[in-house]
Amino acid sequence: MIRFEEYFSYLYSQFQLTLLPPVLDIIITLSLPVLTILLLSIFWTLWVQYVRSLNFLNLKYTLLEVKLPKETYKSPAAMDLLLHAFHNTSDGKWFNRYWKGETRPWYSLELISVEGRIKFFIWTEDRRKIGAMSALYAQFPGIEVVEVEDYAKSMKYDPKTMKVWAAEFQFANKIPAYPIKTYIDYGLDKDPKEEFKVDPLVPGLEFLGSVGPNQQVWIQILIRAHKDEQKKKGHLFKTTDEWKDGIQEEINKIMIRDPKTKVTGVKDEETGFTKIPMLSEIDEMQVKALSRRLTKLSFDVGIRALYIAKKESFDTPFGIGGCISFFKNFNTEHLNGLRPNGDKWTVSLDSPWKDFMDIRRHRYAREGIMAYKMRSFFYTPFEEKPIVMNTEELATIYHFPGSVSGTPSLERVPSKKGQAPANLPI
Repeated sequence: MIRFEEYFSYLYSQFQLTLLPPVLDIIITLSLPVLTILLLSIFWTLWVQYVRSLNFLNLKYTLLEVKLPKETYKSPAAMDLLLHAFHNTSDGKWFNRYWKGETRPWYSLELISVEGRIKFFIWTEDRRKIGAMSALYAQFPGIEVVEVEDYAKSMKYDPKTMKVWAAEFQFANKIPAYPIKTYIDYGLDKDPKEEFKVDPLVPGLEFLGSVGPNQQVWIQILIRAHKDEQKKKGHLFKTTDEWKDGIQEEINKIMIRDPKTKVTGVKDEETGFTKIPMLSEIDEMQVKALSRRLTKLSFDVGIRALYIAKKESFDTPFGIGGCISFFKNFNTEHLNGLRPNGDKWTVSLDSPWKDFMDIRRHRYAREGIMAYKMRSFFYTPFEEKPIVMNTEELATIYHFPGSVSGTPSLERVPSKKGQAPANLPI
């Protein structure tokens, strides 16, 4: 009688003789190309990061301070038009992108308050500053644009004497197709008189003007022209614009529209006629906002806010609450809004066991300051997935306020400059 041990030993020997050699041959045969592809993909990623880093190091950058005149009557529509000058989708030719490390240009629109003194800045490559200054003077003739030293360079985090709260903002609505509440929704595109203006930026400026001694608030809006470079589902090489596709999908959903035939409504099986949907007031508002969003140039956007203060002056409800409230003025219940990204630096660390000896808190503070200094968002080392906004939305959250803003700490040019008369004797 054959024992179980002998029987299983026999089966195993047969497996080794019949199945194992072919399986090993297949694994060995496939391992070389698979390993080669894996190593090439890793090398290619590292190479692209390397050449881009070299390019970033070789480029020179400049910071432009925008000083506002005493009286400004331009609506945010002027900023809307100015942003067209920053919309450049060119990444350079293939050789320049992957050998020289050229990338799409990006800009940083910045608004800061140092102990209550409010200033506007625009950061850009040095070779693009003339174009940026020309666009600024064209839309805002009374302003002064001055090249200044970067205020962020001198900031160094000292955990013994200071505290820092840093946050990156994202859309509040899970469906990113919906826009925020814009200046057109506030009626600012109609250029009302100053006393009738309702500017959503003014409450934020009042907060910035209230920043006390030993406190600073930095707000940074990084922008880069948006491109249809996302991989299309079901295709290896074909690209699409997920942003536009998402907006069109929402419009079709509300209008009950067939995306292929563009027919709106549902066919009645009894009569054979198409029933046009009855839209509510909210539905109509959403369709108008979504449709208007498609008509303007779009940007990839990264938004950061930093609240920096001495330990004894750090005021959590005022500083952190104020930074979050700054963006709440652009929120609306039925469209979209902006909120801190809870997966980044604003992770709750209230429980002692979540952050022993404040190690994570200090790391978040250092990373927030470093990312802000480098203006890094679209590429390494602080690469993140951007949100997409059009020029109308960007002009709403960053524009130069008119006289409706009576914030005394908002620095303005004391007098208007003009050219000398043409007939002045020499």
